[in-house]
Amino acid sequence: MAQGHTITIERETLRVRAVHGDRVLAESDRPLVLRETGCPVRYYLPAEDVRVDLLTPSDTRTHCPFKGTASYWSLPGAPDLVWAYPDPKPDVAAIKDHFCFYEVSVSPA
Repeated sequence: MAQGHTITIERETLRVRAVHGDRVLAESDRPLVLRETGCPVRYYLPAEDVRVDLLTPSDTRTHCPFKGTASYWSLPGAPDLVWAYPDPKPDVAAIKDHFCFYEVSVSPA
């Protein structure tokens, strides 16, 4: 990691739910919480807890020097709403096979 830049990943005991409109896209009581310098807290949900059948893969790719290359998924009218790191860098390997959403609600499990 660059000096002064940190990423921590921890298992969380909260229930996390991702909803778009009236559709529940994901719900998990076993998310990972990722805290990264200069970025909002993000929850990464296991693929098994995500309704991937509702999502369409996007051609969008972004690169993070700390996490690797992200792939994105969309809904009709909501491009690139979800992302994941299919082959994350070793320091963040825990987020492999997990999806992240721009907006989630968090509640006690």
